[in-house]
Amino acid sequence: MHTILENTYKVNGGHLGYNVKRLREILGVKQEDLAVRLNLTQQSVSKLENREHLNNKTLEKIANAMNIPLVVLMNYSDEEAMKIVSNYTDNTTAHNYLPINNQMERIIELYEQKVALYERMLQSEKEKVAFLEDLLSDKWK
Repeated sequence: MHTILENTYKVNGGHLGYNVKRLREILGVKQEDLAVRLNLTQQSVSKLENREHLNNKTLEKIANAMNIPLVVLMNYSDEEAMKIVSNYTDNTTAHNYLPINNQMERIIELYEQKVALYERMLQSEKEKVAFLEDLLSDKWK
């Protein structure tokens, strides 16, 4: 049930904070990561997850931050999630939303890619210098 006037949702007697927590855990997102996306503290995310009722604006922000449809957040249930997981047997994509990657891990990955690129560029430059030195040494003989 939801009330449009109050803009606060309580779905089928569900606990919306619990829905946020379970979906966050399923997606492998830490509270700290979600907090960064919501521009909140980790403690604030923890408090949200303990609230039974959440207003529409907050729900929309959370859904966007977790890159999931709002309806999934509002209608989540452990039973339905288990049905989906147990029925999911092939390698096709069952949904169009992606989990949030740990931002620090992504930064480290990009940094490592950058280092590898610089090392390849440096090696290429060394090879060019060696080639030019060979040309010059042949020319002066």
